Amino acid sequence: MFQRSFAAAVVAVVLVVAGTAVAFAARVVPIPTQPVARNPADRLNDVEMDDIRYDSATHCSGKVSKGVRALVGWLQDTRPRGEDWGSYRCEKWGKHSASLHAEGRAEDWHLNVHDSADRKEATKLIQLLLAPDKRGRPQALAARMGVEEIIWDCHYWSAGSAEFRKYSVCFDDRGRPRKHVDETAAHKNHIHLGLTKAGAALKTSFWRHHAS
Repeated sequence: MFQRSFAAAVVAVVLVVAGTAVAFAARVVPIPTQPVARNPADRLNDVEMDDIRYDSATHCSGKVSKGVRALVGWLQDTRPRGEDWGSYRCEKWGKHSASLHAEGRAEDWHLNVHDSADRKEATKLIQLLLAPDKRGRPQALAARMGVEEIIWDCHYWSAGSAEFRKYSVCFDDRGRPRKHVDETAAHKNHIHLGLTKAGAALKTSFWRHHAS
């Protein structure tokens, strides 16, 4: 009887762990297919739309871009939760390959996935950036600001993508969750927001027309 009860308990624990793994793998922010309320992009309906593009980083610039400073200011002025967790750091992957942080074109905005209010705020922020505008143009605010990259809670989005994909730090080649992944590397305690070169130079329509 004891052995049967023990076996049942083990099965229950395995099911709980398996359920956690599934939830971990499936936790992704859905990209809206309909406009969202109070989208600053809608104030720019009469302004030509910016190109949706991705600019790779190649070197360390030694400074934070004007666009990232403006993005941090916008986040601080308009978002109810989160804080600046840093922008510039010289991260190089190879001779001509680097992190967007290395060119001062990325911001880490502190929100923690384990805090329900932070998680809701992260979802709202990401969906605001990636929702279509009232004219149906996709990823409108991201394009207007020059946001080309978002990493949050083990998922990755880049400009033009229709959905988030699994972030390789958190998943193996078969798409299975890795164990003991660092919370910061997994982007579970912050959102990474990367800018195009135009966005970083304040040359996209959002920054040129000050649409807050």
